[in-house]
Amino acid sequence: MTVSRDQIGQLFMIGFDGTTVSSDLASLIAEYKPGGVILFARNLESATQIVDLTNDLQRCSPHVPLLISIDQEGGRVSRLPTEFTIFPPCEVLGHCHSSELAYAAAATTAKELKAVGINMNMSPVLDVNSNPLNPVIGDRAFGADPRIVSELGLATVGGLQDNGVVACGKHFPGHGDTISDSHKELPIVTADRARLEHIEFPPFRHAVANGVATLMSAHVVYRTLDETRPATLSSRIIGRFLREELYYDGVVLTDDLEMHAIIDHYGIGDAAVQAIQAGCDMPLICNDRNRIVAAFHAVEKAATAGDLSAGRLAQSFARIRRLKERFLRSYRAVTISDAKLVVGCRSHRALLHAIHQTRERLMKTEV
Repeated sequence: MTVSRDQIGQLFMIGFDGTTVSSDLASLIAEYKPGGVILFARNLESATQIVDLTNDLQRCSPHVPLLISIDQEGGRVSRLPTEFTIFPPCEVLGHCHSSELAYAAAATTAKELKAVGINMNMSPVLDVNSNPLNPVIGDRAFGADPRIVSELGLATVGGLQDNGVVACGKHFPGHGDTISDSHKELPIVTADRARLEHIEFPPFRHAVANGVATLMSAHVVYRTLDETRPATLSSRIIGRFLREELYYDGVVLTDDLEMHAIIDHYGIGDAAVQAIQAGCDMPLICNDRNRIVAAFHAVEKAATAGDLSAGRLAQSFARIRRLKERFLRSYRAVTISDAKLVVGCRSHRALLHAIHQTRERLMKTEV
């Protein structure tokens, strides 16, 4: 199989600065043809601006629609402007212990995202908040009980995907038992396999068995699974455990390869190549244009040299193609008038109010 530059580009999801499509960004997309982009608060000002931005982004990729993603978990990990319906952190939904509310919140988020041209949400968090010293997960998780995380995580997947937005379960195989933040350093988990099977793995097993479209890997070393390599770069964890043992054939994205857990130990090109070798499909690079270009050329070189086999690449190309055919086949430009009817509408605000009321009622009952 001959691998084209256009195919290599489909493997990447990239971030950028600014609230419009600059000439530099347009030329980057035209030349390297990434499979997707990720949006942050730095890119977003209003519903009207987001509609213009996503339409312009898609116009830069006329032959293959872009995955346009966002981290819209609710609570402190929310990127959207305040005119959108911003739900509380997952922990609040966990306290409510209602699949119906979790599904409804995700469905509402999906409708507002889709109305402004965002077709993928990096949610749900499937990590179990199992370590109270964890500096990065905390209230982002549905709770400390893997049964609740499994139940509400799957409800969130359903709410997103039933409404045409790609869900992404994270951070496989679990970031809840760490005592350090992978944004800043490389966490190491020393728990034995039995404990991981009991606490960390069940939400991911449940989501995989029930159709979560994508997963995101964790930049965490799990000593019982791979002594030295973080999950993102580990063929034992991604290739063997996730792909062969759990039979997962959806798209696996890496967490941002610019996080210090990776970039302090690996060059960006080596990290991108090793992630794909391990079984990941889409390296995520959220900031630096030079790193995006370096990673692309490293993967292209590895494919040409045979360090990335044609078979391994064909698997990723097929998974990304299937994902886009499923969720982006009916892609059409979004309109400001439609977005204004959906974003922050009265029924969505009413649901947000109902969630807060439910939580307050339960807190009074617990007291």
